[in-house]
Amino acid sequence: AGSTTASPTKASSAGSSSGKSVILQLRQPEQRREGWPGRWLPHYPSSPASLLHGVHRGAASPPAMAATLRLSSSAFFTSSPQVARCAVPSRSGAGFLFQLRRSFPSIQASTSGNASSVGIEISTELDAVSAFSEIVPDTVIFDDFERFPPTAATVSSSLILGICGLPDTKFKSAIETALADSECYALEDSTRLSCFFNKALVNVGADLARLVPGRVSTEVDARLAYDTHGIVRKVHDLLKLYSEVEVPPERLLFKIPSTWQGIEASRLLESEGIQTHLTFVYSFAQAAAAAQAGASVIQIFLGRIRDWARNHSGDPEIEAARGRGDDPGLALVTKAYNYIHKYGHKSKLMAAAVRNKQDLFSLLGVDYLIVPLKVLESLKETITHPDEKYSFVRRLSPSSAAMYNFSEEELVTWDQLSFASALGPAAEELLTTGLEGYVTQSKRVEEYFGKIWPPPNV
Repeated sequence: AGSTTASPTKASSAGSSSGKSVILQLRQPEQRREGWPGRWLPHYPSSPASLLHGVHRGAASPPAMAATLRLSSSAFFTSSPQVARCAVPSRSGAGFLFQLRRSFPSIQASTSGNASSVGIEISTELDAVSAFSEIVPDTVIFDDFERFPPTAATVSSSLILGICGLPDTKFKSAIETALADSECYALEDSTRLSCFFNKALVNVGADLARLVPGRVSTEVDARLAYDTHGIVRKVHDLLKLYSEVEVPPERLLFKIPSTWQGIEASRLLESEGIQTHLTFVYSFAQAAAAAQAGASVIQIFLGRIRDWARNHSGDPEIEAARGRGDDPGLALVTKAYNYIHKYGHKSKLMAAAVRNKQDLFSLLGVDYLIVPLKVLESLKETITHPDEKYSFVRRLSPSSAAMYNFSEEELVTWDQLSFASALGPAAEELLTTGLEGYVTQSKRVEEYFGKIWPPPNV
């Protein structure tokens, strides 16, 4: 239940002569135990693709199946397959990290009369990708939880709006409880609505923490993006509320915009042992400064950088990537990953705004990948074969990072002046646009709460 194909490659000749037999050892198809103990009956799911799905139910293991094939020409197998061990988290328990289950059994093949043997793994592309990076479904729709069970979650203003817009959801009571909290009643209107908003974020975050085994990231009000001490105070307030509902600090991240003031707030909070998640990173200066601040998670939106580059010019960082023939979004993620690992920073890197499979295959090895549902579904439905056109090779690794060369200008200790001068037009425009979107969402939440408060029973 733990191995997945790390690197499907074209098979090499095993040197067998014409007519040599090959024994294929297959794991038993899914079994259903019926009748009396010890009797195994094969059960084949309705989906043709899932006929290979190997799941054993019951206490006893069924015997392996064997098949013999006559070969009319030389057999082709890899002589030393690369196999990765994938630790699968428990489902006990957004962006949402999720549990991956092997979709297909391994097929082990060996040549009769030959001492050498190999293992060929057949699985889905999703299995292969998840052997290198942790996958984060890009969704706030709760129906998607069944298809892609989360192991970690993000609670944000957009999630709160989504919950409020659904007629019936398990998180609805978290909003209602927040609006019925008497601690907020005596406050003035604007402060009262902010109080309700904080409690709604924490109540939903607490519910998510009970559902997922990983960390819950909570959005910090983007209206504080240029106020270092305001961000720190807000995080302390949220942390106190989480403590009241018995969610420990180690289960939490706080999502902060990557302005210079936000990065400084991250530095202060991390020094207190509070984990931060820096978002809206669109330049190397932001990524490097965030790593130097000790941010736990750094999130880069590679697709938004690519979109900007298609319609604009004049950004030195983007023009340099273009000059090398690189995609500017992928280039930034690669450079930030190499910087973090070459110089021993503790930060984990998250690649967001992924648009297609090739983006994923180009970034295998990055810590987290936020993937749209359409791409996830395609990965889940596609079986990988050793001779397929994509080779699942780790693109980002600490060893490759050690060989990456940085300029002296990139290795400075970042301060506010060097940070501001290094931000190009792409980072400035995309950061501003992202902040405006977050501020708009926060205002919409408070406006909605103002319309429905007080509840009928208050």
